[in-house]
Amino acid sequence: MVTFNEVLMGVKRAISEVTVEEARLRCETGGEPGPAPALLDVRERDEYEQGYVAGAHWIPRGLLEMRIEAWIEDRDRPMIVYCAGGVRSALAVRSLVEMGYTKVVSMAGGFEAWKTAGHEVARPRVLSAEQVKRYSRHLALPEVGESGQVKLLDAKVLCVGAGGLGSSSAIYLAAAGVGTIGIVDNDVVDESNLQRQILHNIDRLGRPKVESARETLQALNPDVRVVPHDLRLDRSNVLALLADYDLVVDGADNFPTRYLLNDAALKLGKPIVHGSVFRFEGRVTTFLPFEGPCYRCLYPEPPPAAMAPNCQEAGVLGVLPGMVGTLQASEALKWILGVGEPLSGKLMVIDALATEYRRLKFSKDPECPVCSKSAEEIQLIDDRSICRGSA
Repeated sequence: MVTFNEVLMGVKRAISEVTVEEARLRCETGGEPGPAPALLDVRERDEYEQGYVAGAHWIPRGLLEMRIEAWIEDRDRPMIVYCAGGVRSALAVRSLVEMGYTKVVSMAGGFEAWKTAGHEVARPRVLSAEQVKRYSRHLALPEVGESGQVKLLDAKVLCVGAGGLGSSSAIYLAAAGVGTIGIVDNDVVDESNLQRQILHNIDRLGRPKVESARETLQALNPDVRVVPHDLRLDRSNVLALLADYDLVVDGADNFPTRYLLNDAALKLGKPIVHGSVFRFEGRVTTFLPFEGPCYRCLYPEPPPAAMAPNCQEAGVLGVLPGMVGTLQASEALKWILGVGEPLSGKLMVIDALATEYRRLKFSKDPECPVCSKSAEEIQLIDDRSICRGSA
């Protein structure tokens, strides 16, 4: 029979170990040659909550094999693994070597030796027990995990419009745990809204949409702070409003607001997730300031009024704003988490009648009157004579 100590000694003979001083030096000086080593903490939650080595990524030992590839795909990336005292990290390194990772080492003495040596220790922001339950499906995703959920809780998103698009996008942002959601709208709830605007209900007819939205979202998720802005965006208030948020979800129903949002967001360096609907067709794209094309690159000028009737005049299939708004929420969540590929330079067109999705590419206009300029040169124009749009 073989004892655990004999197994452990065999493992340690087969793997590479570094002291805490060697680990610190490697992290400070970077890779020699190549990229700096990645730090991996394989302790359990209660241990991690007491502190961790600054810059380390946390994957509990029991989930290591399932989640490591989502974090580091490059099998040749240098990696330093640690636990509390150096036992679990040694076993983890053996497993990683068996998976094909070639430059992975265990930190002898683990986190306890790191603390004893007086090196920097960071304190994580951790979720409450209730939040762990609420967001458990996010936490199961390696691309999100606890650190990603904290990003969502720290994020601030401004939803322009509490209508059809804003209803579905705001609901899914709140459900996902986006910590602060601003809602801009100066309209009141009308019976004709209820066919598609799922933030509202018949008991709230005549009430401001922003207040109705706040009640719905905070009842769905008490983690979320909903900030109502019962106003119409114009050039006198748009910069101050956008400055408080990380990202804008554009569910505006008119061209002047869309152009104004585009220009203000460029001036402030804020990304916009744009959506629009018309009868049975929806459109979604993401504008990343000065990285890809902007709204004016896609639509240099608004169409004539006769060519762009609003929803009241032309109608809209009730479910369509939900389809578009959900995609907008997805784009916003991806940007906050830093995962996936944004729809920058790509326009998603939804044909609800044919149940078809088309992705069209469009390019940055080198002569765009706005995004070809520097942020300081951009002048805001608020031309309410432009026709109403189709959202």
